[in-house]
Amino acid sequence: MSHRSAVPTTPPDDDDVLAALGIRPELSRKMGTFGNYAISFSVICILAGGMSLFGYGLGHGGPVVMLGSWVVIGGLTLLVGMSLADVVSAYPTSGGPYFMAEKLGGRRWGWYTGWLNLLGLLGAIAGIDYGAALFAGAFAQLQWGIAPTPASTMWLFGGILLLHGLLNSAGVRLVTILNSISVWWQLAGVAVIVGTLTLAPAKHQSATFVFTHFHNDTGFSPLYVVLIGGLLAGYTFCGYDASAHVAEETTDAQVSAPKGMVRSIWVSWLAGFVLISGLLFAMQNYSATQNTATGVPPAQIFLDVLGASGAKALLLVVIVAMLFCGNAEVAAASRMIYAFSRSRALPGWTSWRRVNSRTKTPTRAVWFAVVVPFVLALPVLYSPTAYGAITAINAVGMIPTYGIPVFLALRQGRAYQSGPWTLGRWRRPVGVVACIYVVVITVVFCLPQSTPITTESFNYAGVTLLVALLFAAITWTTRGKRDYQLAAAGTALPDEAAAFGEGGF
Repeated sequence: MSHRSAVPTTPPDDDDVLAALGIRPELSRKMGTFGNYAISFSVICILAGGMSLFGYGLGHGGPVVMLGSWVVIGGLTLLVGMSLADVVSAYPTSGGPYFMAEKLGGRRWGWYTGWLNLLGLLGAIAGIDYGAALFAGAFAQLQWGIAPTPASTMWLFGGILLLHGLLNSAGVRLVTILNSISVWWQLAGVAVIVGTLTLAPAKHQSATFVFTHFHNDTGFSPLYVVLIGGLLAGYTFCGYDASAHVAEETTDAQVSAPKGMVRSIWVSWLAGFVLISGLLFAMQNYSATQNTATGVPPAQIFLDVLGASGAKALLLVVIVAMLFCGNAEVAAASRMIYAFSRSRALPGWTSWRRVNSRTKTPTRAVWFAVVVPFVLALPVLYSPTAYGAITAINAVGMIPTYGIPVFLALRQGRAYQSGPWTLGRWRRPVGVVACIYVVVITVVFCLPQSTPITTESFNYAGVTLLVALLFAAITWTTRGKRDYQLAAAGTALPDEAAAFGEGGF
């Protein structure tokens, strides 16, 4: 995990690197190394994933599996991130995994990877912002006694998406500032939550309970539950490809983007372990926490230890972190939409790839990344299981796309040319382990998670993955082979400001 010894004293110009890859620079390059790290850290957001899936972990193995799988999966995710970072250094573009797959494996690899990554990103936005709406509903119930309904949650979800669309339309500078605040908010939030729960005058669980207690509500065998219990960590460690998607807006991108990606993983790994441990030590009643009327098990821990006022204060910390997370994910997804449209992959690509001349932001792509997730989440109004399907889109869409470029780079052997940030001689062994892990965790994402298997308990991840692959296959046959092209340098379009007034769309 270092620079190559052959790196020149003066790194190549970022725009020259893009030109060599066939891309005409259009976006505003105002993001530094910390900002690049901040967007991936914000998207991983342990205060979103770790808190939202805490209840899942309690029923699927309990404390020993929650913490044990966090250590194992966090470490394996770091290997995947390091391997992918090596490829990002060679191809630092907004397209992220799909661009790398195209360059290393050909047009069809790029097409399939792009559609999986896009669906994963859109599912992530829907899952994150709808989760924020659920937590906000829990807060409203504590504060004002307003019981959340599917309709009120959907309205709140729409408002959050609207806010994120407006913030991202303002330009990358504001997004970078918000992401930088998000880093410190999350780290301080973990410290405040764990510190407050630890120092409160309430009983605490023993270390034996926290590190060895096993709990199984699934009806499956213990060994199987250990396997699927790792999904708390597996779902949380998603989204670090955001560093790649904003590479065209990052200075010294060949080094800053891979560094930001790797750093976001290991910091989240450490901070997440502290957070989950702190919650487990502070839990007062296992069954009551699982079956809390708030619908949010961590909120019940806050209530039991700190009372209503303290619980509401800590819930606000979590909700704000979720809002930062969703905003960062919209930024990452919009850049992927812009890049994929630049390659003529999306229907209506000429619209989604336009860049606002004032903010140098792909504004239409931003609103694409806001409207589509809202549509994806509408079935939740009629079926609670739909939210699980949305989460499945996120996981099974994104995780495979992290392994595909790594696999294709390994397949090229010595023909692969790494960038200035590289694993060197460790690239192959680390990459092999990373690819195996991606295959295994993707299969685990698709396994049944509770028994008996009904329409409400069914795991839709496998169906989602098959539908996504079928969709990619059909669209490749009907239009991809004809329209899809990676090189974007010749795709010059009038900018938004010229077409819709100086302010753009």
